[in-house]
Amino acid sequence: MTQPTSTDITLDSPIKRGEQTIKSITVRKPGSGELRGCSLVDLMRMDVTALHTVLPRITTPTLTQHDVSKLDPADLTQLGTAVTGFLLPKSAKEENFQTESSTPSQTLQ
Repeated sequence: MTQPTSTDITLDSPIKRGEQTIKSITVRKPGSGELRGCSLVDLMRMDVTALHTVLPRITTPTLTQHDVSKLDPADLTQLGTAVTGFLLPKSAKEENFQTESSTPSQTLQ
């Protein structure tokens, strides 16, 4: 199964840029060069500062840092989720990937 290299996000709150209204944004999988200056851990945590750096490099239409600053928090979360999804290895995206700990729970005695 091929992994998608881009995803379309419909904004809950469209961005006004002059006469233009942006209702939908395409986020594409970043290359290593587009991640420079950012910590991968910060991106996986959806750190707002890291997203401000990376989103202008990987969005169509291209968002400015000012546009990212004006995003509704729900829209920023959608975009951040798309970015983190691109950073996961294929094995973490598979259906049989274990998401819960296999450590047995403690029982009270």
